[in-house]
Amino acid sequence: MSKQERRGRDESVRVLVVDDEADIRELLDLTLVRMGLTTDCAGSVAEARSCLERERYALCLTDMRLPDGDGLEIVRLIGSEYGQTPVAVITAFGSADNAVAALKAGAFDYLSKPVALESLRALIKSALNLSGAVGGVRGALEGSEAARQFIGDSPAVTAVREMIVKLARSQAPVYVSGESGTGKELAARLIHSQSARRTGPFVPVNCGAIPESLMESEFFGYRKGAFTGADADRDGFFQVAAGGTLFLDEVADLPLSMQVKLLRAIQEKKVRKVGSAIEESVDVRIISATHHKLQERVDAGMFRRDLYYRLNVIELKMPTLRERPEDISQLIDTIMKRLCGTSVPVLTQDARDALAAYSYPGNVRELENILERAVALCSGERISVADLQLSAFGEVDVAIAGASGGLDESLDRFERQLILDALAKTGFNRTAAARLLGVTFRSLRYRIERLGIDHG
Repeated sequence: MSKQERRGRDESVRVLVVDDEADIRELLDLTLVRMGLTTDCAGSVAEARSCLERERYALCLTDMRLPDGDGLEIVRLIGSEYGQTPVAVITAFGSADNAVAALKAGAFDYLSKPVALESLRALIKSALNLSGAVGGVRGALEGSEAARQFIGDSPAVTAVREMIVKLARSQAPVYVSGESGTGKELAARLIHSQSARRTGPFVPVNCGAIPESLMESEFFGYRKGAFTGADADRDGFFQVAAGGTLFLDEVADLPLSMQVKLLRAIQEKKVRKVGSAIEESVDVRIISATHHKLQERVDAGMFRRDLYYRLNVIELKMPTLRERPEDISQLIDTIMKRLCGTSVPVLTQDARDALAAYSYPGNVRELENILERAVALCSGERISVADLQLSAFGEVDVAIAGASGGLDESLDRFERQLILDALAKTGFNRTAAARLLGVTFRSLRYRIERLGIDHG
């Protein structure tokens, strides 16, 4: 039991304010009192330690620069000994690095100086919502509808669930990485549904589906008359997601010009509608995702490094289905029950073996598609291997799984079959086949010669 749990619960809601500037402490104190909260003020790390030992706090607000240390010390102290207390840091204007460092250390959120009272009130409300619900976060996660869709008991899935519980306690931007079909949006919805923002909207946006010419107006909104056809004011994604979570799917597809505007909106927590002369504060949490390797995009100059660091404060890696094969059987049973209800066709053992050996380039989403197709095609109450209609990739995998010979020989057979399939589909046009396989023409020519494939 933590120190905080050993102390009795105070009937009043108390907030600890830590800042060495008397005028800032007074401003924060006055704002909190007007919200009906009780405050204790400290001017140093040492004073903050003493307060934490004496009282139980629903929230701590701390400056980054203090006479005997910095705010990160308080963030780490509260995280290790008073874990039920959210802590937010106050940073100097433009100190983005400090804000990111605080979020990585476990801070709930941050504010920039000069402190905007509207942003301060929104932060306090979110923190108090979390503080009042934190005890049931893990149980709510396990019992939620989204969690029931996140099937599996493998170590990889267990680690993701535990990470989601931690991420739900923060306002930090989260970057969800992983291949297509691994459940990135599902993970984002889980984080939102267990967070302090759970009563607010969850707004998913596919960044790759928006024409570049419309991006600014779609994200930030526009004023009446801003352009032809703008016959009324309209909110953008940021305004629609106010008080909730904005999920930016396929964020790697954003053009560089939009990346600059998104970076400013995230750093300053303000946006300007197209056609407006003023900025307005926005209260949203950003969760982003892409199936691309974002670091490689940064290295290639296709994605801004500064935006990457702002989005990737905390990374949640979604495992592929290949990394959790022990979950496949449970996934099959769950998906079949969802598709068929009580009248579930029986998969033959050969069909189950084929599904277990398949490589799943499309991950769980592909497994769902395979089973849905098999249910539609099967005759009677049994699903055979033929009903699955696995792709050439899967057929080769099944053949390799039961083949004799060494690894190199099996891999050569696999590679040869893929190349032959691609050449057949393109009428032995090697340029088109290389494009289909995602390799260069020179690489394909070398592989054809090495494997002794007839040019046709």
